[in-house]
Amino acid sequence: MKFKLTTETDSFHHDLEKMSVKELLKNINREDHSVADAVEKSIPQIEALVPLIVDRMKQGGRLFYLGAGTSGRLGIVDASECPPTFGVPHDWVIGLIAGGDSAIRKAVEFAEDSVSQGWEDLRSYDISEKDVVIGIAASGTTPYVIAALEKCNSNGIITGGITCNAGSPLALTAQFPIEVVVGPEFVTGSTRMKAGTAQKLVLNMISTAVMIQLGRVKGNKMVDMQLSNNKLVDRGIRMVMNELGISRKEAELLIEENGNVRNAIKNYHAGT
Repeated sequence: MKFKLTTETDSFHHDLEKMSVKELLKNINREDHSVADAVEKSIPQIEALVPLIVDRMKQGGRLFYLGAGTSGRLGIVDASECPPTFGVPHDWVIGLIAGGDSAIRKAVEFAEDSVSQGWEDLRSYDISEKDVVIGIAASGTTPYVIAALEKCNSNGIITGGITCNAGSPLALTAQFPIEVVVGPEFVTGSTRMKAGTAQKLVLNMISTAVMIQLGRVKGNKMVDMQLSNNKLVDRGIRMVMNELGISRKEAELLIEENGNVRNAIKNYHAGT
């Protein structure tokens, strides 16, 4: 397949500055409607990778996301949401971005062009064959990501890749490529839009499926979530009430004594 940068091709919409606010919003939304369909087509590729991540993490391995710019930020967001959502340690899922943490808020010029820094960033975490590394790059051409995956491949580390161009260098490098072809952006080349949305959806699917497979969800409830604010404490109390058929006061006491929903339910049963 001949590689074509569809993410860089001209928008289907022209003279954007002449559109009314309503026209802008409707046209952006019209483009966004195509994203979920594009993600659906990539489900077989996602399905091939998820069990391998689960297997490695059961062996004590970790999941790394590696990207630059928007792609890097999306990986960091997904990684940072795993501990509060699923109650897992912060080093289970790790997001890395070209240019380091300062690049999360402010772009670091030419950081994504380094062919050595990605691997160095992974090495700082003592990367090993137990781990899985997913490179994220809308274009599929980011040197920081591709070069790091090449080093991972040569060191026996499972690699995945999320890109929005078919047949890209990233897809050819990753052992398990995930290609979500969303087509031209509303604003030409602005991959923070459809491509970013597609990447976010895929990351949601990967991390959520992995955590469910690892037993971090019971039924459809986040029983291991960190009760770090009043809203989450209230949610936890209601989950315990519904699961055990007890009063709110009893549930509050169980949560206070046990610290999370899973332990509250487990210890209630152990004591009855």
